[in-house]
Amino acid sequence: MKMKRILTGDRPTGPLHLGHYVGSLQNRVKLQHEYDTYIIVADIQTLSTNFDNPENLSMDVRRVTLDNLAVGLDPDVARIFVQSMVPQIAELTVIFSMLITVNRLKHNPTIKTEAGQYGFEENMTYGFLGYPVSQAADILFCRADLVPVGDDQLPVVEVSRFIARRFNELYGEVFTEPRSLCGNTPRLVGLDGRAKMSKSLKNCIYLSDSPDEVRSKVMSAVTDPARIHKDDPGHPEVCTIFSYHKAFNGDEVQNIAERCRAGTVGCVACKKRMVEVINALLDPVRERRALFDRSGMVEEILMEGTRHARDEGRKTMEKVREAVHMDYFRLDG
Repeated sequence: MKMKRILTGDRPTGPLHLGHYVGSLQNRVKLQHEYDTYIIVADIQTLSTNFDNPENLSMDVRRVTLDNLAVGLDPDVARIFVQSMVPQIAELTVIFSMLITVNRLKHNPTIKTEAGQYGFEENMTYGFLGYPVSQAADILFCRADLVPVGDDQLPVVEVSRFIARRFNELYGEVFTEPRSLCGNTPRLVGLDGRAKMSKSLKNCIYLSDSPDEVRSKVMSAVTDPARIHKDDPGHPEVCTIFSYHKAFNGDEVQNIAERCRAGTVGCVACKKRMVEVINALLDPVRERRALFDRSGMVEEILMEGTRHARDEGRKTMEKVREAVHMDYFRLDG
């Protein structure tokens, strides 16, 4: 039987953080040997918000690739590729844009949330409004079956499902309707207690942070605002640090919750334990990052993954062109 396929990835807008890890990266690593795995570095979509500041793209493409390799993706089985260097994705984006209304895109929850975040409500570019269509092309160009994502991206995957269904209804069966897969902690709270760890909100612990940076960030994180003294009864359900214990320290989480409520463990001690847990998680990530960085293999890995993606894109576009009666003739080269 044909191995089913995963497509997922990241916009290279800076380093990846623990929210990315629990939302999607864990599942990528876990499933890479069970699925044919494609990881996209979505540089074109970065321009939807950073169109006026592209000078960091080259560095960030490399950094995001290193983050994926550092958490355990095997370049021999997971194809990491650059979005802008697969022309079939752009071609598919144009065709897909004919199948969805502007009104549907405007009401997409992810678009509405991010438009508010970036101040685009009254001055939205065509590319920003249409980036769910671009993401649909990312997912469907390789006819992916499964998309590991954080829960904030679920509405975008639904656009991909809608477009695949609409295309198939109009032109015949070409695409699978992809399923989404969230991690056990699909949304990690930021260090400031906000609803989401986010690069733009500067409330992240990055996968590339040093042990000292992790320590400084965790020790400054907000906890239970009603807890003044260390022996005051706590409310772990509102504490940022406790949410990290739930995500990364499952063996101890019940004991910590009980001691917090009883006032027998203080916030400082709880934070210090979290520092140990996160650094133990990131130590092997740091080692793998250094290994790949020293080896000089990142560019080679991206080039090889992009070649695979282009080959797959050509196969898909042959099917698409035939389906929409655009297979007039074939040009060599």
